[in-house]
Amino acid sequence: MQSETDVRVVLVTAPDHDAAVELVRALVGEELAACGNIVSGVTSIFRWEGEVQEDPEVLVILKTHRSALSSLVERTAALHPYDVPEVLALPVTEGLSSYVEWVGRECGAS
Repeated sequence: MQSETDVRVVLVTAPDHDAAVELVRALVGEELAACGNIVSGVTSIFRWEGEVQEDPEVLVILKTHRSALSSLVERTAALHPYDVPEVLALPVTEGLSSYVEWVGRECGAS
């Protein structure tokens, strides 16, 4: 187990499965993310332009390296169909050493 890793988990919501697949394929292809999971069946309730909205969405869970994070955030914003996409990065404080190292290699950090 490796502690104090440079891995980041990035959460992104997308309007549908196709948009999520396109986003994840681009980010993995550009080596900004090691991988991404797409979780269907998410209902998002949020305030937008002064009104409470409720929309079906999909959740994208990306794994990246700290060194690729700012580029991943910028690229996600450029590719995403929303005006203000959810892009939240969370630190990974511990993880399986071989997985943590793999994420780094896939994102060009090693």
